[in-house]
Amino acid sequence: MKKKGLLLLLFMVLWGIGFAQQYSVTGKVTLADDGSSLPGVSITVKGTTTGTITDLDGNYSLVLKNLNVTLVYSFIGMQTKEVLFTGQQSINVTLSSEAIGLDEIVAVGYGVQKKSVVTASIAQVSSEDMKGMTPTRIDNALKGLASGVTVTASSGQPGAESRIRIRGVGTIHDSDPLFIVDGMPVDGGIDYLNPSDIASVEILKDAASGAVYGARAANGVILVTTK
Repeated sequence: MKKKGLLLLLFMVLWGIGFAQQYSVTGKVTLADDGSSLPGVSITVKGTTTGTITDLDGNYSLVLKNLNVTLVYSFIGMQTKEVLFTGQQSINVTLSSEAIGLDEIVAVGYGVQKKSVVTASIAQVSSEDMKGMTPTRIDNALKGLASGVTVTASSGQPGAESRIRIRGVGTIHDSDPLFIVDGMPVDGGIDYLNPSDIASVEILKDAASGAVYGARAANGVILVTTK
């Protein structure tokens, strides 16, 4: 009985030591620009699957088994940050926006991708490309700036809208491309836009690049982003 009691005592001591080796850390993740909280930020132990995410107020709590491990804070559109955990009870982190140059990305569907990963046929015209030109209409500004895009006058009347064709005439009847301005489809062309208000124009010329728009993209898609 005495031996069993000693074994039970030893087990309880070892269990207590193992339990004591767990470390709890809490904190808050905020945006560096304005100090607002960031919900949904991923906090993981580097090299493992252990982790958690921040709540609606940017707060988090994480239980760790070891000291001197690296915590990785990551969020879409933000610069990833790493912090060494040495036993701190609280770690507050600020994340900065990850700046991506406009010349490195193109608009695809409802989002953007880096040029290096895009294999579809896409032409991009930025506001810098239109500098030095004095177009009165944005559709005329596309003349000669995008390969495979033809801009002609629809009639001889003054002020008549231009006819835009991407890779020739696609259908027998309506051959106009689909116009998307700041994420919203518009009818009747884009001649109402002021060229000085344009940040960039992307022309999706094939089925791969315009697949997200379905049959409406049969004649190509022109994505306009305003300033």
